[in-house]
Amino acid sequence: MLSTILIIDKRVELSTKYKKSLENGDVNVVVARALNEAISAIQKLEPDMIIVSDSIEEKLTGFCAKIRALTFDTRPVIIALSKSADAEDRIEVLKNGADDFLSEPVNIEEFKIRIGAHLRRDVESNLDITTLLPNQKIVRKTLKRALNSENQAVLLAGFENLKNYAEIYTEVAADKLIQTFVAITKSALDETDFFGRYDENNFVIVTNCFTAEKLAAFLVFAFDTVMPKFYSEADSKRGYTLLKGERYAGMRINFVSVLIGGIVEGFNLISSVDLLLDKLFEVKKLAKIPSGSNYAIERAKLSASDSVLCEGFDRTVFIQEPDESLSYLIRTALELQGYEVLDKFDAESACQPSIIIMDSGDELSGLEILRKMKHGQEFVNTKFIVTSSIHDKYAILDSGADLYLPKPYEISDLIRWVEHFLR
Repeated sequence: MLSTILIIDKRVELSTKYKKSLENGDVNVVVARALNEAISAIQKLEPDMIIVSDSIEEKLTGFCAKIRALTFDTRPVIIALSKSADAEDRIEVLKNGADDFLSEPVNIEEFKIRIGAHLRRDVESNLDITTLLPNQKIVRKTLKRALNSENQAVLLAGFENLKNYAEIYTEVAADKLIQTFVAITKSALDETDFFGRYDENNFVIVTNCFTAEKLAAFLVFAFDTVMPKFYSEADSKRGYTLLKGERYAGMRINFVSVLIGGIVEGFNLISSVDLLLDKLFEVKKLAKIPSGSNYAIERAKLSASDSVLCEGFDRTVFIQEPDESLSYLIRTALELQGYEVLDKFDAESACQPSIIIMDSGDELSGLEILRKMKHGQEFVNTKFIVTSSIHDKYAILDSGADLYLPKPYEISDLIRWVEHFLR
């Protein structure tokens, strides 16, 4: 992980010496020789460590207190450098926010080792326990730096169906799966790349903009290659799994997959880390396919003046039920719950229903229609609930249904499943 150190020192020769001694492949060092320049660098870079010399115009104790107040949320390590060796001075500076005090002249080897020890302790205190990757605090700090850098790309990688996998195969197995993805990713990264865990389900990679797409393509390929090994022989052969419990017995669960959303340009148009993350999550949604891992990379976009953007998910439902009385009953119940029930829809239209409730038909004849709908990209964000009086669960799930609901069923159960899928 690349750490950033800010040296605040008016002296050109000494500050250059300190910079050269500390800078390497894992550490980036920035020097500020004026206080206003230093404050700007702190706000812009959120450094992991600040080394401040008593050569500055302001008193060291007061400036350390000011830095600590300015960085209370990011909490960098603060090292004070002073020509004084007086114990009283040390105590005052340490009381006012410094983490360490070094008297000059310093032994350059001891200086390097002390700084390295502080950085190591800071990194270790901000690691995710399961993956030993930098946690959300470090991720956000790194993304802020990426906004001010050139030739960098950011990838957001997240798991689909991981929670369901953990319910079936236990949390321990899910952790092993996550650790495998982490190992695959680490093997593909350069030493200057950043890799951190943003939350339970999502990871952030900051890499070179010229290799970002190749990296994303490799990760989805490699993950899907090893994925079947994490399932039982029966599930691997079937191509999907089933949740345990009577209520979930007819629910098809696809294998865990990885979706990656990436941004490789246009950082100058993004004003904050939160906006960058929102954009990454939006791009990641575009990568979703019926099953398997996939990636999407955002580049410069062109659109016509009359173009229309449509949300992939809403509260629209389409009912295909040959029994008119049952169809009317389902429609009424859904509309009472605030859903919009479509009378019809065009397969070529931009907006598709979020859920399609369909009867399998006599002798399961409707399943061929379902296969064709699931085969294309038009219904990638649509969930299919298939009801049937022919109780062939595996034939229905194999055709692509997200849920098999045997007839007769309670309308209240159907409503609960609609709510479940929309959540």
